[in-house]
Amino acid sequence: TFYNVFNSVTNGGKTTLAEKLKNMLPNCDIISQDDFFKPESEVETDERGFKLYDVLDALYMDEMVTSIRNWMKSPARSSVVTEEPQNTCDNLKNVYILIVEGFLLYNYEPLNKLWNRRYFLTLPYEECKRRRSTRVYEPADTPGYFDGHVWPMYLKYKHELEENASMQLDYLDGTKSQEELLSYVYSDIIQELNKLRE
Repeated sequence: TFYNVFNSVTNGGKTTLAEKLKNMLPNCDIISQDDFFKPESEVETDERGFKLYDVLDALYMDEMVTSIRNWMKSPARSSVVTEEPQNTCDNLKNVYILIVEGFLLYNYEPLNKLWNRRYFLTLPYEECKRRRSTRVYEPADTPGYFDGHVWPMYLKYKHELEENASMQLDYLDGTKSQEELLSYVYSDIIQELNKLRE
């Protein structure tokens, strides 16, 4: 089994990249952090009226860890492959791959020892804000939410990662084309898989 993980600033392209990789890799599953958000009523509100979604306390992280560990115990039962992915090496057909994608994955210690590969998609402020403005959220972003909560939290957590000398991250430029990012990550994963099988 092989576990790799995508962390990203909001709207960095991690979900799209993960879905495309799933179609190219053998026996591949995805677990998304977005599926573990607490309901709005359980998310704290600060003094400005901002719902604090971009913090670990807004997520059921214990449930996410359980889901990942359940997959690890029985990846073959979890994986559903309807057809063989294209361009997959024959010697990788019995490999099981889990992609975990989210925005606060490397800041949660119980998960950090699991990953084979860690990728971090970055975006500059203006592009991130532009992409965020094109998305519909439930609940909707309130005026000033991106600048008052989302972007500061991203910078805070990114700084924490950069301060952690033991954390090996592969930073990816989220402004590059999906094709370029996909090609790079796919090649990197195949290379790592081949190393593990040697």
